[in-house]
Amino acid sequence: MDFKGFTKDDFDTFLIEGLEPRMEAIKGVVRPKLESLGAIFAPTLTAITGDEMFFHVAKHARRTTNAPNDTWVAFASNPRGYKMLSHFQIGLWHTHLFIWFAIIYEAPNKVEIGARFADSVNKIYNEIPKDFVWSLDHTKPESIQHETMSKNDLLAHFERLQTIKKAEILCGLSISREEAIKLDTNKLLEKIKYAFTKTAPLYKLAVHG
Repeated sequence: MDFKGFTKDDFDTFLIEGLEPRMEAIKGVVRPKLESLGAIFAPTLTAITGDEMFFHVAKHARRTTNAPNDTWVAFASNPRGYKMLSHFQIGLWHTHLFIWFAIIYEAPNKVEIGARFADSVNKIYNEIPKDFVWSLDHTKPESIQHETMSKNDLLAHFERLQTIKKAEILCGLSISREEAIKLDTNKLLEKIKYAFTKTAPLYKLAVHG
């Protein structure tokens, strides 16, 4: 294993001006770490979910002007892609590290998933740890603390997934850059595994009902 944790330089990559210079830094500094995390956690997620998982490191290939403000490695049950599937992510913004279970707007079966989640809202609300967060848009850094939400708030998000075409739902851990930099490698890997273990029931409900 060649993953040695994250540093200030990894997070500061997203402060570099210009598409080409920032992409060069992402490719040279951050992407190798994401590749390592992909190799580490694909087998872990295969074991946790019961589905064979493949990792996909974001390439940002379609960008022609705007430099990416975050980057990630995603895990899904298809070796060719992940965006249309329920999947997991590990990634960075300038401000924090995120570990997500994710259903993003490309997923074609969001209505069914939203209905399943709504039917299980009591169980989900009680079993997601208080320090976990939810996001309604993977392109924005903001998230909502689980402990600040009511059951009705969560239900509204699940209903939104069923009724709004561009709706998304993500759940997991957000770790500040300061904490992520301080954590030793093993502690960080433990936190990532913990986030995946606690969100795996969402994946199983989304995929297998």
